[in-house]
Amino acid sequence: MTDLLYSEEEEALRSAVRDLLADHCDAPGVIARTESDAPHDLAAWKALADGMGLAGLLVPEAQGGQGATHREVAVVLEELGRSVAPVPYLTSAVVATEALLACGTEDLLAELASGRRIGALAVALNIAAGGAYKVVRHENGSLHGELTGIADAAAADVLLVPADDGGLYAVDADAATVTPQVSLDLTRPLATVTLNGAPGRLLGDAEPAVRRALRAGAGLLASEQLGVAEWTLTETVRYLKERKQFNRPVGGFQALKHRLAQLWLEVVSLRAAARNAADALATGADVEVAVAVAQAYAAAVAVHAAEEAVQLHAGIGMTWEHPAHLYLKRAKADSIAYGTAGAHREALAELVDLPAP
Repeated sequence: MTDLLYSEEEEALRSAVRDLLADHCDAPGVIARTESDAPHDLAAWKALADGMGLAGLLVPEAQGGQGATHREVAVVLEELGRSVAPVPYLTSAVVATEALLACGTEDLLAELASGRRIGALAVALNIAAGGAYKVVRHENGSLHGELTGIADAAAADVLLVPADDGGLYAVDADAATVTPQVSLDLTRPLATVTLNGAPGRLLGDAEPAVRRALRAGAGLLASEQLGVAEWTLTETVRYLKERKQFNRPVGGFQALKHRLAQLWLEVVSLRAAARNAADALATGADVEVAVAVAQAYAAAVAVHAAEEAVQLHAGIGMTWEHPAHLYLKRAKADSIAYGTAGAHREALAELVDLPAP
């Protein structure tokens, strides 16, 4: 029987990542970065990738990585979600890495695993595994075209670009024009990538690589959404215990107790779904179903938790100085990343042969 509880090693990893993020990604610092021209915290990324070796968790040891599993990556993403850390971990250490694993590109894998380079799959963030994605034109060994909605492209050193000949190409970011787009989630900025005759290195077939990458991204995104939901619930409970009205803690009012209890049940259920998706990706058992279940449920819980945090913090929850808005924006942006909940429910219905009414 599958054991979804956290192992001692996973708890130790959680503690180490949480301590690191407490030093690098405190709320005032993250808010300040969203107001700057450099939203990515590359110092935090270096500490995660180089200092702790977490960028290579999914890469086999023989290829320069840590040889861990998706379960350990899920723990890291939970903590990154708890701090809405502006680092390209999901996009580089998971999505781009999975695409390279599908292609067997050892030199690029080693560079991403070490953190020396940051990768980004040039597929719009809202595309689900198996969905139609935009490609560029491959002509005489160079690439031409424009791709929009590419997450963390501004921080990437190498772009993995699907082309119309069915290939996946590695393009140095310096050879592309990366233009920032207006993004709801200021901690995971989007960009438009324009290629005007950029040279590309053929890595392999795009379709299986992109499918594998987006499936892993969707499955592990649920762990990030869990981190967002857990932080907002914990912080809201803490605040309601401290804030007083009519000479008693606001959290003592029955109506608020019921709302928090309902939210706690939703978060616990999300934890089970996210852990199951991570375990399925690690073992290869019922992956499609586990990922679809997790993403069919995760978005609504994360958004609900963040909305409750903003509302129950009252006036201060509406201010820019309080981080609640960062969590709400991350939750809303995540709700359409790698496919909407509705798209995953449709996919799940087909997987379990459940016809529409």
